[in-house]
Amino acid sequence: MADPTRYLAALAITEVLREQGSLAASLPLALTQAEAKERALLSQMVYGTCRYYPQLNSIAQHLLNKPLRNRDLDIYALMLVGLYELSHMRTPHHAAVGSCVEAAKASGQAWAPALINGVLRAFLRQRETLPQALEDTPEFHYNHPHWLQVKLANHWPDYWQAILCANDQQAPMTLRVNQRHHTTPEYLALLAKANIQAKACTFSPWGVQLANSCQVDELPGFAQGWVSVQDEAPQLAPTLLDLQTGQRVLDACAAPGGKTGHLLEIADVQVTAVELEQRRIGRLHDNLQRLQLSAEVICADASQPESWWDGQAFERILLDAPCSATGVIRRNPDIKLLRSNEDITRLAQLQLTLLQQLWPTLAPGGLLVYATCSVLRQENERIIKRFLQAQEDAQQQAIVADWGQATDYGRQLFPRPDGHDGFYYAVLKKAFP
Repeated sequence: MADPTRYLAALAITEVLREQGSLAASLPLALTQAEAKERALLSQMVYGTCRYYPQLNSIAQHLLNKPLRNRDLDIYALMLVGLYELSHMRTPHHAAVGSCVEAAKASGQAWAPALINGVLRAFLRQRETLPQALEDTPEFHYNHPHWLQVKLANHWPDYWQAILCANDQQAPMTLRVNQRHHTTPEYLALLAKANIQAKACTFSPWGVQLANSCQVDELPGFAQGWVSVQDEAPQLAPTLLDLQTGQRVLDACAAPGGKTGHLLEIADVQVTAVELEQRRIGRLHDNLQRLQLSAEVICADASQPESWWDGQAFERILLDAPCSATGVIRRNPDIKLLRSNEDITRLAQLQLTLLQQLWPTLAPGGLLVYATCSVLRQENERIIKRFLQAQEDAQQQAIVADWGQATDYGRQLFPRPDGHDGFYYAVLKKAFP
């Protein structure tokens, strides 16, 4: 195959463009077909092209005389890969153009190499004048879908541009130290001994942020469960649950099990972990096994407790609700391609339904922590407001913390370039009859 790396990158992106899968599904398949020495480059091209897709797409549409047909999306994806390489990588221009032209031959379309060559060379000629030519194209200037720009500007007029900027940064690799094995300072010392540069996180007492990402097998004791990979923001969930020994705790929408493991690491509680998707249950079990911890794992729809609940009330519930994931775009840049404005309305209804259906399983006096990795009010404080207005025995518990932004209902974290992801928390208490 002519230049397989770039064409494999294009094929992985094509699956996302066709909305037939996410990078989490398409990239691993591409990596298995690439040479070992090319895999890092392949990942960089795929993630980078998706990260800058709104901008690159604006450029490609401007440079093309007519749109490509849907069946030729692999050629279009390759064009975007080439534009990313010319814009954001250090490859010499002639080599980048030549490699993409060679890659186009793998498509079997005789016309494709000439088109790729023409568009990439046109980009190099017009590069300086493109900002002026695309001055009325918000996707080019802010590198996010226009619907998301509008929504964020409406929800967070003082912060939306900072959120967009943070979304385009590389996210740090963050760890959660298992306190059953080591304290955070002790594990930092182990990292230093292994020549891995790291620092304690600002807000999570269990969090450690690495200066540079590494493979998990390089981390001291990873296989033994001494540490897990988890962003700082979701690590804050147990600080809000006030866990006590012996409590029955529900982790709803639990996979891949990061928070499930965390709850069991810091308290001797009985955890029931409910997850809808069978394909994700295996990873949940794997994580618990590595941590040498156990929970009751149920594959079921959390919004239909009549199908899985035994009738014994939970003293604590953690509901990490399905959401738009707009707070973790920097880790999942394909969200820019896959999400739509219509998705938010559908997700908001699901989130409210989950709250309403799980509430009867909570014991009087119990706490429910509602969490999302979204930065949209529509999925966060507005959901809590709607729920509280209809649920007489639900009370909001104020979150007193030095992290995030206080809202009327709950607390919102924005993605920080050198810190945590975007996340939202609210704490609800069930009144006694």
